Amino acid sequence: MTNFSLDALDLAALLSSRVCHDVISPVGAIVNGLEVLEEEKDAEMRGHALALIKSSANEASARLQFCRLAFGAAGSKGASIDTGDAELVTRQLLADERTQFNWSVPRVLMSKNKVKLLLNLCLLADGTIPRGGVISVSSSGADETVSFRIEARGTNARLAAHIPALLAGEAEDGAVDARAIQPYYAGLVAKASNLEITVVAAQDAITFEAKPAENRANAPQDAPQSAVA
Repeated sequence: MTNFSLDALDLAALLSSRVCHDVISPVGAIVNGLEVLEEEKDAEMRGHALALIKSSANEASARLQFCRLAFGAAGSKGASIDTGDAELVTRQLLADERTQFNWSVPRVLMSKNKVKLLLNLCLLADGTIPRGGVISVSSSGADETVSFRIEARGTNARLAAHIPALLAGEAEDGAVDARAIQPYYAGLVAKASNLEITVVAAQDAITFEAKPAENRANAPQDAPQSAVA
């Protein structure tokens, strides 16, 4: 593994690619549904098309709202984010018939980078349980000393081998593509927030924890800017 850094343009480009990847599927489904409405006369088929458009529009909206907080500027430099808003966008994105979502973070105004980190860790946790399960999110401490714990529990829970290295700013061949940019970005936000991430993999459970890094007390508090509004 090699430690490396991305310049601002490459980071913005890769994050933009990641967001586009997340929304292209539901947007494509909306286009398909509209084409069916234009060509189909059967009432039942038109009903199916309308249902597809509605569900896909809701999915695209949920993904964009989540990405805006997790990757975007989300206010001016030094701004805070309501953790209630973070819960809402995360619940809309992750909670479904396969996944139960438990949120035990108090509703407060918290520095935006720490909220962004929390959302990114939730996204990583969701990726470890492809068959669904239970995601539990909790925190302890106040803003300056806050710690996060996100546990994903489900059948065949699995952590991709490259995730811990990317969180630490390392990658094979010293390069990161759009598929790997999200955990790498999460690591950048953690450093900017003076937090250290640990990952523990057990049978049918993956746990992410972020705790204050004592040896980075003077770390900068602002993560690199992304291109997402």
